[in-house]
Amino acid sequence: MADGQVQDIERDEEDWGLDPHAVEAILEAVEAGDSARLAELLEDFHAADIADLLEQVGSEERRALLQLWSGEIDGEILSELDEALREEVIEYLPREVLAEAVRELNSDDVVDLIEDLEGPQKDIILEALEDSDRAAVQQSLTYPEYSAGRLMQREVVTAPEHWTVGHTIDFLRSEEWLPDQFYHVILVDPRHHPVAYVTLGRLLSSMRDVQLRDIVEEGFRTVRVTDEEGDVAYAFNQYHLISAPVVDEEDRLVGVITIDDAMAVLDEEHEEDILRLAGVGDESLADRVLETARLRFVWLFVNLITAILASVVIAQFAEEIDKLVALAVLMPIVASMGGNAGTQSMTVAVRSIATRDLTVRNAWRVIRRELAVGALNGLGFGVIMAGVAAVWFGVPMLAAVIALAMVLTLVAAALGGILIPITLDRIGVDPALASGPFVTTVTDVVGFFAFLGLASVVLL
Repeated sequence: MADGQVQDIERDEEDWGLDPHAVEAILEAVEAGDSARLAELLEDFHAADIADLLEQVGSEERRALLQLWSGEIDGEILSELDEALREEVIEYLPREVLAEAVRELNSDDVVDLIEDLEGPQKDIILEALEDSDRAAVQQSLTYPEYSAGRLMQREVVTAPEHWTVGHTIDFLRSEEWLPDQFYHVILVDPRHHPVAYVTLGRLLSSMRDVQLRDIVEEGFRTVRVTDEEGDVAYAFNQYHLISAPVVDEEDRLVGVITIDDAMAVLDEEHEEDILRLAGVGDESLADRVLETARLRFVWLFVNLITAILASVVIAQFAEEIDKLVALAVLMPIVASMGGNAGTQSMTVAVRSIATRDLTVRNAWRVIRRELAVGALNGLGFGVIMAGVAAVWFGVPMLAAVIALAMVLTLVAAALGGILIPITLDRIGVDPALASGPFVTTVTDVVGFFAFLGLASVVLL
């Protein structure tokens, strides 16, 4: 490749994400079996970008790349990989490469890496760890899935509360086991209970003879090892935490959760909500065809049932539709507007429930607001459709019917879009997963029944 092309690739790598020209050059090096060229191209890539590259290329290209470059894979790349691909990538790695990669990781990353693995791969990773690290990881795996115990890292920087700044700094400089990144020094009492923490900024900006207890951070909070990771992520976001000590049932310090892990949980929950609102399970682009089809089939089947129910309503007015073809022409408009309005209300409700902004205390106020919004939009679009129907078909009463039907449909859509997620949440069903089909059913049934029912009474 010409020098100019190499320079273009290097400049493009400064942008966010993967540069298509760089990806093309990498695949060319893989196809040519040029390991030196491949290493040169990937040398300055961030671990997250290499993980993205492995996720974006095909299975055969991924295998060839790893076989040519497997000696350079490190633990950070493995931790950045999509869970659906980790097992495949690990299979391609030599045993010694995998062992060396996991030794570089903090305990929370090792737990995240192996919790979904089974058999030889899991054993290889555990055997690669030192005895103390292996015991810490195995202890974390005993905690419930999606709990703070699975999310925390065991490497914690602590100090007695009577220490001074100078004593603490000397300690930090002399220790070699410290984690690569940490944000607080946690103060503990003689029973190893966390009592406060000091930020590194305050520590470095204070005089050596200042006692740690005099520069502690306000808003100190601890997390219980059994707390749901979603609750932990909410606390980080709500109270602007950087890190939080994790305590066991006796309030002893057992680990720490940092902001990067909490934000990863929030990101996963947001992604999960979006997928579930569309009736899609926990799938990724790396999933196989049969697995993807299976995940989507269930909710497509539910949607089929709701569509049949709406068709049953239409069938009750078959004679009216035969007498006035305009009804068949306008029906999809009513249903479409109702479906879109319901989706809007439902999306706001599901997101508000997830962020805990929608509670029992303000539920009725939010419901009243959505009803008012639905009524106002119904009136507005009712007037618009009345004008369209009058000009299109020249039947004044048909214009009045579709206007009233539009109001009723959008009000029902707004009400269903807010009430259904609230009700599902109250009975312990994930509203992001189950709201869509029910809201669609309400809007279709009400829309068709209101429009066709009014038409049969007024026009025929």
